[in-house]
Amino acid sequence: MNEMIRDIRIPESWDRRGLPGWCYHSNALLELEKQHVFREYWQIACHVSDIPEPGNYIAMDVVGERALILRGQDGSVRGFHNICRHRGSRLVADDKGTCRNALVCPFHGWVYNLDGTLRGAARPRSFPPLDRQEFGLVPLETEIWMGFVFIRFAKGPQPSVAEQMQPFAEELGQYSTETMVPAGSIWTQISPVNWKSVRDVDNEGYHVAMAHPALQDLYGSTYYDEPFVGGLCRSFASYNPHAGRRWSVRNYVAVAPEATHLPESLRKAWIYYGLFPNAVIAVTPETVQFYQEFPLSTGQTLLRGGVYRHAAETRAQRAARYLAYRIDRDTQAEDVQLTVWSNEAMTSKAFHGFYLSDLEYGVRTHHNHLRDVLPVMTLDQAPDEERIGAVNAEMRTKW
Repeated sequence: MNEMIRDIRIPESWDRRGLPGWCYHSNALLELEKQHVFREYWQIACHVSDIPEPGNYIAMDVVGERALILRGQDGSVRGFHNICRHRGSRLVADDKGTCRNALVCPFHGWVYNLDGTLRGAARPRSFPPLDRQEFGLVPLETEIWMGFVFIRFAKGPQPSVAEQMQPFAEELGQYSTETMVPAGSIWTQISPVNWKSVRDVDNEGYHVAMAHPALQDLYGSTYYDEPFVGGLCRSFASYNPHAGRRWSVRNYVAVAPEATHLPESLRKAWIYYGLFPNAVIAVTPETVQFYQEFPLSTGQTLLRGGVYRHAAETRAQRAARYLAYRIDRDTQAEDVQLTVWSNEAMTSKAFHGFYLSDLEYGVRTHHNHLRDVLPVMTLDQAPDEERIGAVNAEMRTKW
């Protein structure tokens, strides 16, 4: 047995210290994360309104996988691997589009029905008979919840999305998110940091007062975080009575109409619902949005998200949504800078790890969830890169 595994002693303070710096720069650990943290957990692909008509599709490339979300002729939404069964070509090259009544592989012309079954191969006499199901597209596990389309690349520990998200169902259900429509296209952005640095910043509001002047102006001390429990967390805030020092906030509070479609407790609320490992669904009275991050490398992350509005949006709601977007835009830029500063420090010999506040239990409990999945992250010192997978496998048998 590896000496690092024998008689493991985890100090009581490990959750306050956070993950060690090596976890943010190990290529071998990243490969474990791709499989056990991302492929085996539910991921948001889009909203049903992104693909409203038969033949509409959304494609996404994440953690070494190519996903295709497609609405069939029967109106059903299905997920597939974006891989032709002949030679592995992409079936669609764009992130969003429409195919008329079939998917045609651009490599050799194999044709698939919108339910994923094989319609036919080009020059079929050059092949033995091909079973339409056996040579159909490889399906992805797909579930729709509150209008959002979730996919999973591999079987994992989570139950269904509906079962896991049940604690949020009643509150989020007040927003009728399943009837909303896109306020724009799904957006992406690349950030030069490890994906965990993105989540570390987003999982706590301790920094809001100092780092986010617009948010602090909007809701200030009303903001609070709840820790990750069972893969879920929640953050809640409402406009404070003194909001309005900044232009966007002052005008947002002034023009936002009374949200009479919501109960009194939610009419001035901004709420963020977190789903382990990397997704957030956020609501304001005017919008719902999702955002997430996926690792591209140890030092590069894909940020991705979409914003949705009421189908019968009023002029006042549209103006409030624009002003909320300005606040979010500034906040995201501020967060990106914070993640860069934190991430780059971890390569310094002067960096001795985090020491987290009681107000940062969103970070602490997210790290705890990661350690539960990949116990090798409990080690202060990194094992040899070529041994990380084996060390983690041995530790999982003891966890």
